[in-house]
Amino acid sequence: MPNSITIKNKIKNYNKKIFVSGDKSLSIRWVLFSSIASGVSTAKNLLTSEDVMAAIQAVRKLGIKVILKGQTCRIYGKGFNGYKFKKNIIIDSKNSGTLGRLILGILANCSFPIKLIGDKSLSKRDFKRISDPLKKFGVKFKLKKGKHLPLKILGNQNLNPIKYYENRGSAQCKSSVIFAGMRANGTTYIKAKKSRNHTELLCKYLKLPVKTKTKKNYDLIEIKKVKKINSLNYDIPSDISSSAFFIILTALSKNSSLLIKNVNINPTRTGVLTILKKMRINIKLKNIKTYKGEKTADIFVESTEKIKSINCPVKLNSEAIDEFLLIFLIAARAKGISYFKNLSELNQKESPRLKWGAKILKKMGIKNEVTENSIKIFGNPNLQINEKIIIKNFLKDHRVFMTSVIAALSFGGTWKIYDKNSINTSFPNFLKIIDELKK
Repeated sequence: MPNSITIKNKIKNYNKKIFVSGDKSLSIRWVLFSSIASGVSTAKNLLTSEDVMAAIQAVRKLGIKVILKGQTCRIYGKGFNGYKFKKNIIIDSKNSGTLGRLILGILANCSFPIKLIGDKSLSKRDFKRISDPLKKFGVKFKLKKGKHLPLKILGNQNLNPIKYYENRGSAQCKSSVIFAGMRANGTTYIKAKKSRNHTELLCKYLKLPVKTKTKKNYDLIEIKKVKKINSLNYDIPSDISSSAFFIILTALSKNSSLLIKNVNINPTRTGVLTILKKMRINIKLKNIKTYKGEKTADIFVESTEKIKSINCPVKLNSEAIDEFLLIFLIAARAKGISYFKNLSELNQKESPRLKWGAKILKKMGIKNEVTENSIKIFGNPNLQINEKIIIKNFLKDHRVFMTSVIAALSFGGTWKIYDKNSINTSFPNFLKIIDELKK
């Protein structure tokens, strides 16, 4: 089958209700926590994407039994220090930065060297940002060119507690240090720029000795040594990052509405909703609940005729970091100039996403001015595309592919978008849901 898709027509109006796949961040964290828990943990609605499957394969290599049937998964944890593995094993993180970085914290006391590898995209990403703080615990590393995969890690059985300042807003780095701190002798302190807090919420639900004090611009996290983690049964809510594709598609379509059921609306992840509301997109949250520390809701969105431009507040960046490519599409339809700044972290993703966002807009005929960390977008409320557009060579970044599909369905033109299989990384049934909306 061809690994590309051609889209020639805009989507017609629809009024639908959908369910989106399980949250990727929670799925990977559930696998990792369950692998070091005592007893059997069960998850329902587990995202069965390549990233999550890579996490399952990783813990299996570390001696943990996993049974997966459909979207239900059981992990037979052997305790906090229960990993059993041979010398010189290789763990493949595939495309997953979350897995690659978090598992290094868990392996901080591994007694044999372990090699960590990843795909072409992940191998270009910076792992020095996590090896540096872990070295302070007493962990040894050998990285390609000092910062890239493949790397080798050799743990320390007598880890020192550390003080760590996480100033990038990286939940992956913060979480990795939390995991390492759980194994250290003493108390580890983290001062962290605001970012996703799924790890902290799971620690709180599991009653682990991890305390968080929330300040205006940062969090103070205190981690003490963990002796035992209880098993964790989890019905994983839908992923807001995956839901965002359909929120934006509906907002940009004519005479359409959509209800997305049971979505994780963790406040550290809802920057996209806040930004869209500021741009006057019609969004409502219904049936709001709290489930094991995480907020969930049904998200209702309607077509929006008059979209307002935005000077996006920097404080929302970390809460919307995975959705900015989509937000740029909303800015393309807005009246006036939208400005997004301090977004250098976007270029640390699977591809240099800020550059790709600018490239897609340019292909659409939208004027923009991009720097290494900012972009100005000159919106056109009457944009209609009639040209042929080709999207390829984007390091198989799943979000570039899916954003391009949304742009094609929203603005018209004839689009040929390559690397269709990239969606298997995070959202294998993305195109299936698109087909549901077309019916």
